[in-house]
Formats: sequence, structure tokens, C-alpha cells
Amino acid sequence: MEMKMDLGRWVLCFCLLALFLPTIVSGNAVFRVQHKFKGRGKSLDALRAHDTRRRGRILSAVDLSLGGNGHPSEAGLYFAKIGIGTPSKDYYVQVDTGSDILWVNCAGCDRCPTKSDLGVDLTLYDMKASTTADAVGCDDNFCSLYDGPLPGCKPGLQCLYSVLYGDGSSTTGYFVQDFVQYDRVSGNFQTTPTNGTVVFGCGNKQSGELGSSSEALDGILGFGQANSSMLSQLASSGKVKKVFSHCLDNVDGGGIFAIGEVVEPKVNITPLVKNQAHYNVVMKEIEVGGDPLDVPSDVFDSGDQKGTIIDSGTTLAYFPQQVYAPLIDKILSQQPDLKLHTVEQVFTCFDYTGNVDDGFPTVTLHFDKSISLTVYPHEYLFQVKEFEWCIGWQNSGAQTKDGKDLTLLGDLVLSNKLVVYDLENQGIGWVEYNCSSSIKVKDELSGSVFRVGAHDLSSSYSLTSGSILISLLLPIAMLHSSIY
Repeated sequence: MEMKMDLGRWVLCFCLLALFLPTIVSGNAVFRVQHKFKGRGKSLDALRAHDTRRRGRILSAVDLSLGGNGHPSEAGLYFAKIGIGTPSKDYYVQVDTGSDILWVNCAGCDRCPTKSDLGVDLTLYDMKASTTADAVGCDDNFCSLYDGPLPGCKPGLQCLYSVLYGDGSSTTGYFVQDFVQYDRVSGNFQTTPTNGTVVFGCGNKQSGELGSSSEALDGILGFGQANSSMLSQLASSGKVKKVFSHCLDNVDGGGIFAIGEVVEPKVNITPLVKNQAHYNVVMKEIEVGGDPLDVPSDVFDSGDQKGTIIDSGTTLAYFPQQVYAPLIDKILSQQPDLKLHTVEQVFTCFDYTGNVDDGFPTVTLHFDKSISLTVYPHEYLFQVKEFEWCIGWQNSGAQTKDGKDLTLLGDLVLSNKLVVYDLENQGIGWVEYNCSSSIKVKDELSGSVFRVGAHDLSSSYSLTSGSILISLLLPIAMLHSSIY
């Protein structure tokens, strides 16, 4: 969805947020999700650039198929395959926890990409070719849902949107509603095709990276908290619980993504910071090798970015200078003879021939409500060449002046853990887990419990460029109601 780290990618989403949805007929859904890079050909500089841009119900469990792995030197954007329209056509959309609306490139678009280097076929959505499509007008209820009627939006005109990203990319267009096709979970590891009506953006002009062939996709599927997100729309129409979870496997590849109450394994949650556009929690303390890190207690809370951002779409983990410097010093103190060097002007690296788990300390992050997260050396250190290792912890202040006080935890610490976003109870939790196995989710209507398994789409999709993995991208978003 979009820092993997989106510190510099401050998103201003000027949109008319859609809450109204017609009733969706059936339940649990499956979306195919893929990673955009294949192998370790992408440079660390490309990774850094990507991270800088990012910063009684029927439908109770949605299963998004995953693949790939979370190794920092091959990480990037992640995308799902969904069906839209009648007859349904396939669209590849970036999964993004930092923005909210679903939008796709539309017929007649100016500067919309027609080909992609990601190994997928791009398709322009044409509402005239879908028998279930309807344009959303200014006189529709949801168009004035936020902040009241907007100047310039009058009956008879289309309800427009504009999204501007901090890296210079933008998308503009108008809202439509149509069927989105997915697979309903109908049993253990079983699905049945179904669809539901969703309000989404029809993009008619793109700029920047959104229009480039190297990273082009058909659009973005917002997975944020606002009422306009796919998750919120499904929840508001009584079809899904506002709970989703992911388990990213950076060992065997692939992983698990599901919407719905997780019955097994049990996960304790830490509260979300209120009134934040992204997923923020309160970090209390950091331990390195069992010893508390000597940093100010309030260093993790600063201004509008209060708390610690949880974002599986960001590859690395970022701390303010006051935390980063003592953290690195403490980690490296166990290996005083290491000769450090810098790779691509930002990564601290070194040569090491031993087992990193034996030679370096574990790092434990402590959060509100006594929730902790343990990060092992093989997770915060990554290998770029034989015997050459780099440190995944990053200084947020060194990336951009806007991120100088920001704390953000990405795949570096979230891989190999089941992470549950429980928006019903406004909390996030996690537990170490085998992400190549399965979890149990509850069907609220029948009370049945079904297994949702891990996926590795590399075995079912042939991409010219793309090993596969889920990504919940978090461009640090500020959402406003407006018209374009």
C-alpha cells in the first residue's frame, strides 16, 4: 500500500471519502498478492529510495495469497490481483496501509502506464465496458460526507479526487462504484468466487513514479483506517470485522494475510495512539542483550508523529538520532574489533564470518500494556555478500529533515511474526510464529473456525521481475476532504 521507508513520501490525499456501500452478498475473500522485485538484483540505494517514498457478519475472514521473502536487499512494493467490473477483469494494485481509497487507472487516462517492468499485464478500467458500473456524482451522499458540501461540487457533476505524494507522484480522477471480485473462504484452505460493490477512484491522470514503467501497477488498494478504505467499506456494510493480520515469512518465502478475528494463535494487543492517520503505538523502552538502553523516556513521542509507526510495507526500522546512536554503539560493543564501512552512503556494514546470532545481542522493544517484540541478530542484520553484513536499523534524522524524530518499524522486525491489526478494539498485537504454516479465523455468522494457510505465489505466477511478498505500505498520510 505506500518510507519501505516513507519518511519523505508525505501523502496529501485530497479526496471525497466514500462511506456508503450497497449490500455485499457474500463473504470471506481472497486476493492474490505479489512482490515487485525478484532476486537480489536491486541495489541498497534503490531500497533506501523506496523507503524514503513510503513513509453477525457474513464476511469474517479475507485471505490474501502471498509469496516471496522480506530480505532487505530485495524488498520493494507489494501488490494484489483483484477483479473489477462485469465481466470481471484483472487488476494489479499496490496494497497500502498508509492511504485509504482504492483507485485504478482508467480508459482515456493521461500519462497512465501501459506496460510494467514488474512482469504483469496492465489493464485500464473502462466503466462503459462494465454492466455493473455507476459514476458517483456530487449529489451522492458520500460525496459530501466529510466537512459538508464542498465548493464547486454541484449536482450533475462527478465526484472528483486528487492524491499528491511527497515524492512528486500524483493521481487525479473521479469516483465510481462497481463490483470487486474476490474469493470467499468457504472452508479449511478452501475458497469460493464472489463479489461485492465498492466505491473507488477512477484515475485519469498520473505523474511521477505512478506513471513509470519500472514500478507501474494498475492502481493502489488503500488499507488504512479511514471510512473510505476497502476494509472500512466492507465493515460498514456489515460484511467483515475490522480486523486484519499478516505473517511475513522471510525464511521460506510467502506468508499469511487475513481479515477477520484470529482464533489461533492468541495475540495480546497494545493500544493504538488515538487520532493518528497511520498505525501508531507507544514504545516504552528498548533492551539490548537484556540491558535497558539509556535514552530519554519521552524520545519516542514527538509532535504530530506521536508514538511508533508499525508498517510492514517499510523494509527497515528507523529511530531518531537520540535512540539510533546508543543502539548501534550497544550492539557493536560486543564486537569491538569490527572494521566498519559505509555502503551507498547510508548502510553501516562489516565483514563477519561467524554466526551473527552468537556474536551479536538480541534487541527487545517494550510497548504499552507490557507487550514486547524481540528482534534477533539475523533479523536486524542482513547479508549483502558472502561474509558481508549490514545493519538494518536506520537513523530517521539522516534520511530527511521531516523524519528527524520519527520511529518506524518495518519488515526488519515484523517478519516471522503474526501481526494483528484489531481496529475493532483499537490495538495492534504480534507473536512469533511460523509464517509458512496456517492460522485459524472465525466466521462470525456461523461460528465456524477455518484455517487460512500460507501462500507463495512464485509457484503459481511466472514473473519476469518479481519475487513475492505482502506489503502493507504506510506513506505517512494526512487525509483531507476536497475536490479536484
